[in-house]
Amino acid sequence: MVAAPCARRLARRSHSALIAALTVLLLQTLVVWNFSSLDSGEGQRAGGGREKRDRGGGGGESSDHRAHQHRRGPAAFHSKALDQPPRPYTGLETQDGYFSHRPKEKMRTDSNNENSVPKDFENIDNSNFAPRTQRQKYQPELVKKPLSKQKEHLKKKLEQEGKVKENSLLGKNSNEVLQFRHHVLKNSSSNLKEIHKSPRQPHLKRSGNNSPEIRYDQPPKCEISGKEAISALSRSKSKHCRREIAEIYCQHKQGKLMPEKVVRLCPLDGKANNNVQWDEDSVEYMPANPVRIAFVLVVHGRASRQLQRMFKAIYHKDHFYYIHVDKRSNYLHRKVLQFASQYPNVRVTPWRMATIWGGASLLSTYLQSMRDLIEMNDWPWDFFINLSAADYPIRTNDQLVAFLSRYRGMNFLKSHGRDNARFIRKQGLDRLFLECDTHMWRLGDRKIPEGITLDGGSDWFLLNRNFVEYVIFSSDDLVTKMKRFYSYTLLPAESFFHTVLENSPHCDSMVDNNLRITNWNRKLGCKCQYKHIVDWCGCSPNDFKPADFHRFQQTARPTFFARKFEAVVNQEIIGQLDYYLYGNYPSGTPGLRSYWENIYDEPDGIHSLSDVILTMYHSFSRLGLRRAETSLHTDGDNSCRYYPMGHPVSVQLYFLADRFQGFLIKHHATNLAVSKLETLETWVMPKKMFKIVSPPSDFGRLQFSEIGTDWDAKERIFRNFGGLIGPMDEPVGMQKWGKGPNVTVTVIWVDPINVIAATYDILIESSAEFTHYKPPLNLPLRPGVWTIKILHHWVPVAETKFLVTPLTFSNRQPIKQEESVRLHSGPPKNAYMEQSFQGLNPVLNIPIKAAQVDQAKKNAALIGTKLENWVDTLVSSIWSAVDVCSTGPTSCPVMQACSQTTWSSLSPDPKSELGPIKPDGRLR
Repeated sequence: MVAAPCARRLARRSHSALIAALTVLLLQTLVVWNFSSLDSGEGQRAGGGREKRDRGGGGGESSDHRAHQHRRGPAAFHSKALDQPPRPYTGLETQDGYFSHRPKEKMRTDSNNENSVPKDFENIDNSNFAPRTQRQKYQPELVKKPLSKQKEHLKKKLEQEGKVKENSLLGKNSNEVLQFRHHVLKNSSSNLKEIHKSPRQPHLKRSGNNSPEIRYDQPPKCEISGKEAISALSRSKSKHCRREIAEIYCQHKQGKLMPEKVVRLCPLDGKANNNVQWDEDSVEYMPANPVRIAFVLVVHGRASRQLQRMFKAIYHKDHFYYIHVDKRSNYLHRKVLQFASQYPNVRVTPWRMATIWGGASLLSTYLQSMRDLIEMNDWPWDFFINLSAADYPIRTNDQLVAFLSRYRGMNFLKSHGRDNARFIRKQGLDRLFLECDTHMWRLGDRKIPEGITLDGGSDWFLLNRNFVEYVIFSSDDLVTKMKRFYSYTLLPAESFFHTVLENSPHCDSMVDNNLRITNWNRKLGCKCQYKHIVDWCGCSPNDFKPADFHRFQQTARPTFFARKFEAVVNQEIIGQLDYYLYGNYPSGTPGLRSYWENIYDEPDGIHSLSDVILTMYHSFSRLGLRRAETSLHTDGDNSCRYYPMGHPVSVQLYFLADRFQGFLIKHHATNLAVSKLETLETWVMPKKMFKIVSPPSDFGRLQFSEIGTDWDAKERIFRNFGGLIGPMDEPVGMQKWGKGPNVTVTVIWVDPINVIAATYDILIESSAEFTHYKPPLNLPLRPGVWTIKILHHWVPVAETKFLVTPLTFSNRQPIKQEESVRLHSGPPKNAYMEQSFQGLNPVLNIPIKAAQVDQAKKNAALIGTKLENWVDTLVSSIWSAVDVCSTGPTSCPVMQACSQTTWSSLSPDPKSELGPIKPDGRLR
């Protein structure tokens, strides 16, 4: 009884000693979470054992450091004086832990393994898949019931389902469907839109447990018993897709879908082994009758300038260019139509498909393009070559023509180069797939047809006209049945042409080389990143960087193209290749180190923008007008004062020397001096938010830290350039490390009123280059400037800041007060997580002040002009308006024209601009 008062008196005398004791106690309670893969891209969903099975063996590790996850995650959150101890880690508690799919076997970067499924496929369990989106929940009755009851539940649904005709992408009979589509193209291109129009969504009633109750007309033709088909039916969104899944499943179950036996027509006993040689000097011996090439460009996205630069590099007046633009890429389609009209040997497909990774729609696109090209009587082509906007030539056009003229009877495809049975399993060729709702659904197992050998590899190839005509017009047993078989196959373009060629009368023309170099880096590229669109794991090549240039100069095997290139990741390597092939541009040529990429265009409509992005774009426009007024305005003269009008016209990403320089916002404004509407372009640049503490500590491994969304673990960049984040977003913290000894750092997230939202430790191994983690914060995030502190042994090392912007729009309309309060007040009870970190505030000297809390409450209720002013104040603390220019006539006498600047999207860009054909037949 006496000791306690003594202890209290001692504590009062030595406050610093108490703080030190508290710090020691905190350090003792800390648990370091060794992230299993902080640089992996596979987000973990809450989905019970289903997601756990998805990861299977994981295929090894894919982070830059090798570490193991502690059982007491999710992120070793600090937990002193908590009401409850940290929960045991189950692998299911965080929305987005990052898990590894690194192949266990080593892989050469320039490998012959030219297909898109992980090499360590056997280590990945593809037995089941979670819902297509993270936040989509399973229907409770499907989750909780045993499998037999799931079947019964879906059977009752499907018993009411209407009978539907088979609607595979290649059709009940491939030739018939292709002929029908061609008939549509010849008569009216607009009719094709009806063919590809999304089915009308049925009216869904929802029960109390929020699961849809869908009424159907007729029962299915069979009992839906396969667990994969049941899973697909439970996850598919549209009535049309569910009906098609049931129809195809039943046809397959009844033995009416897949061919059982196919006749092999190749006279050879095995695979042809044709070796081709490349001579750098062969261009000097151009034949009298050189081949003419049909280049089929299958493109998507918004990188119009990169596409034009690639087109400029491959163009020659003697060849033909047929361009298909994805149905969802309307901006790119508009740009392609503009430049295609300038050249007589360039055409754009009058039809468009929405192709997805691994989908049967890509094979349909190629087959329809081949049919179109054959029936263009004014285009006498000899070879079919498919390219994307991410390709670039590594030899000149003349060299390619000389080579193909020498081997004009050959077909060039790259095979998988491994055991065929393993390839079939890895590629999923023994599984039944169906594409609908822009998703590839796996419906069960199937048998490989007898009588033939399945082959496959890369879906980039060069085929001669004779074989293309055979594929399109032949009605023999092989072609007809293979078209049907590959209508329901994952990644069909990686196998269809290989299999048909190897088993056809043309089999002796196969060359196991597609004349390409693909930048496979399996450690970074194989992360099952396509699960949201396909029930399978897949890989994607990495982008080339300047250090890879030597690979293009190899002469061990003939190569004429390389992929992938992406100017927003690295444009320097494209410039190196361009100069290597065609020489340098004249000295003083502008724009050679600049790159612009459109991310919004007025015809897209503001419905294509989120409320966060729309809010930020408007704020950027206002910052530009303020910049014009403060830097160009003179007293008593309103000629450089403006009032903002309407939504932005267009927005571009701007890069210089491969560094992101910010956004270029083109917008309308009324000149207050003459009351006339003008169009301006504002350049806004992010301020440097990352800083090392001063004086710097002896800890020197940390190079950079950044917060963002849309982390690309393959290229290790944030795809949300500029980090535009709103209250309902889920930010990711990234750190870049230099080499050094193993260290442990503490990362602390502090919100705008100094509430500590999250804190966790990271063990950084000596070889680590990047780490990243998404703390599972409760939403909404409080708007304002957040601070991320990084400590080593509780000594500050560095900090960075990021903005969570308030929203001035809700559903693209001015936000109302009720919605503003809901979104701008932070999470309920200021609790970003179950754990409270309030005890760390005095230790870290991060006080919560009553005035800040009161001001935050007032700000949360703002609307209209006051809300815009608050947004602009926050935005200007993170972004600066660097410059503003006029796109046309202006009443501001000192306003520069955009075309005269070096930064505007209207400034000269000769490397991507397409001009008249030169005397040598080229554009470059």
